[in-house]
Amino acid sequence: MPADRTTKVVTRLFGTAGSSSIEVAMKHGAYSRLATALGMTPAAIVDEVKKSNLRGRGGAGFPTGTKWSFIPKGADTVYLVCNADESEPGTCKDRELIFWDPHLLIEGMILSSYALGCKHAYIYIRGEMMREVAVLQAAVDEAYQKGFLGQEMRSAVGTFKMDLTVHRGAGAYICGEETSLLNSLEGRRGWPRLKPPFPAVKGLFGKPTIVNNVETLMNIPWIVEHGGAKFAELGVGKSGGTRMVCMSGHLNKPGVFEMPIGITFRQMIDEVCGGVPGGRKVKAVIPGGSSMPPLDIDELDVPIEFDALMSDPRIKPVMVRPGQVFELAPGRPLRTMAGSGGIVVMDDSTDIVAVTARIMRFYAHESCGQCTPCREGTGWLARVCTRLANGAGRLEDLELLSSISYGIAGNTICPLGEAAAWPMMGFLTKFRADFERAAATGEANHKAGRVPAAAHTHGGAH
Repeated sequence: MPADRTTKVVTRLFGTAGSSSIEVAMKHGAYSRLATALGMTPAAIVDEVKKSNLRGRGGAGFPTGTKWSFIPKGADTVYLVCNADESEPGTCKDRELIFWDPHLLIEGMILSSYALGCKHAYIYIRGEMMREVAVLQAAVDEAYQKGFLGQEMRSAVGTFKMDLTVHRGAGAYICGEETSLLNSLEGRRGWPRLKPPFPAVKGLFGKPTIVNNVETLMNIPWIVEHGGAKFAELGVGKSGGTRMVCMSGHLNKPGVFEMPIGITFRQMIDEVCGGVPGGRKVKAVIPGGSSMPPLDIDELDVPIEFDALMSDPRIKPVMVRPGQVFELAPGRPLRTMAGSGGIVVMDDSTDIVAVTARIMRFYAHESCGQCTPCREGTGWLARVCTRLANGAGRLEDLELLSSISYGIAGNTICPLGEAAAWPMMGFLTKFRADFERAAATGEANHKAGRVPAAAHTHGGAH
């Protein structure tokens, strides 16, 4: 049966007093799925996760069970790493999940580790999450005291023991990319690795490694308890379960919500979040964190589901420039993606060019600098877009922004390049008239000699 707005898989304890303590969590079922899982073979759990249609909740939406199956058979050492380095602008769900129910995450990691053959797992958490780090470490300590961690337990295939380490990152956006995270966890510079080999074959300390998001892992106990088929029924198509979304921007009731994956953006805005303040109209919506191409007011009746956002014909394809569709592969145009669940709503008073410039400056600042297209391209995008926003642009800047973005996309080691290029092309596609007005203002300012020197600065880190 599909989920409705009352279905709670990962947020059952939100608002419950003392929910982060193991005593309260166990009263609400924490660790009760452990006996069930240990009575199954690891392969049987992987099979249930495959049946569940659980897809990664960190950004890519890759099928979790399929990802797990990439671990080489007979691997002597396997690592599981939880990516809690939540840093995508507009995204704030994982910190709330950790704060309200850390034991559900720990239980999910124990069950997943058993399924994968992992004996030592890690949680890599963003260093700025001071509140969540304290809550999480206390919960890990309690799990050790209760014997759920660090002690041998009987299983269907012998005995199982798992250790869990919480590791704080240093606040680099790039470390949300899984191979950068692994380098950082090893004590190296947080730079992405060339792939292949992929982490499932050669990851942490050179061993097979699975990196999963907080929300992804917190769904595993429900799947073990109710079965993969039931979880799949909660969702839509190839996307099982519910979805955490972070609603921010011009909304009467912003917040973090667990919702049916078939709900539309318009329903989220109008029915869940009470509409836009002052009765204003929506102008743009970022659907999955700032790295995703935006939606305009005519594209809000599309579900928040992964495949819908990539393929629904109601969403206009991203254009490199008028008349040239940007394709991810031949015949596969880029529309947008569900990303990390960070939905940012902008009303009709929003200066779209200024918003885009701010996003570009973020990615220029966060580029690790390892590869040239991203290192140089993100700073270039930031400078050109900023001068447009500041009234110092030229008409040819629109073609320049298109050209730079097209040169970055698909030509970098990791997706940070696309994180800047895709929204740049997306905003130009949906709101080209705004950029043309900004360019016309700049031309007029140049002609009248009204362009201050400061209008050309503050463009990027490189």
